[in-house]
Amino acid sequence: MSTLPAASAPPAPPPPPTFKHLELALEAAAAPASGLIACVRLNRPEVRNAFDDEVIAELSQAFTYLGTQTEVRAIVLAAQGKAFCAGADLNWMKRMASYTHAENLADAAQLADMLGILYACPKPTIAQVQGDVYAGGLGLVSACDIAIGADNAHFCVSEVKMGLIPATISPYVIRAMGARAAHRYFLTAERFDAQEARRLGLLHEVVPAADLASKVNEVAQALAQASPQAVRAAKQLVQTVAGQAISPELVRATVQGIADIRASEQGQEGVAAFLQKRPPAWLGAPRV
Repeated sequence: MSTLPAASAPPAPPPPPTFKHLELALEAAAAPASGLIACVRLNRPEVRNAFDDEVIAELSQAFTYLGTQTEVRAIVLAAQGKAFCAGADLNWMKRMASYTHAENLADAAQLADMLGILYACPKPTIAQVQGDVYAGGLGLVSACDIAIGADNAHFCVSEVKMGLIPATISPYVIRAMGARAAHRYFLTAERFDAQEARRLGLLHEVVPAADLASKVNEVAQALAQASPQAVRAAKQLVQTVAGQAISPELVRATVQGIADIRASEQGQEGVAAFLQKRPPAWLGAPRV
């Protein structure tokens, strides 16, 4: 009599990556939510968290990894020290000064790819912003879904002062602050404060610096309460609809989107839980 081979255990998930210039932390969401809240923290305070090609590669790796982790409900992008991000690292800029056109294309593509990975990450992202945010730092803030700033934050799209333009970050910054504001701040390189950033839409909320971490955690916990599938679909909905004419094709896409989410497992569970006046299963509640 033959015996069936014993079922092998599922492979263990790969360990989180480690980084030279970033800190990555995973914490359990507060009850009654389930899952994890991730924090990716820029960790170069000695250069005001300016980035270079190594930091860009690590950010791409971090958000690619977290985007595939089922248990992650939200990702916070933060920074150590007094500044959020001062833009490009000076030593990196010195190297770029001798680049050929082909090398400049490859270098800019690496930054563009990183911002695209952050913007398209299937997990909701929150920028926790303090201190100076210059040049490419505005790209990081703008590529996140939500941006909460301390009242000591200051912003500057400074490229024209160096004879450059904010080309690679422009798709995200213009979406965040609008074309009219971009006309002013891209051209003048004026420094503006957190309240102006909120007025423009670059920040969603401004709080005292001492309250920044707790406010960001409050928003992250709110994200953890929602259906992960619906949050992912809602993020995609905003990115699809924003800036488009309300055409028959767009209307059909929205119709398809709501039909897909209604028919999904979590969509059906969410409606059932609402009608039955109970917590949904993604909060750890048993199904009825």
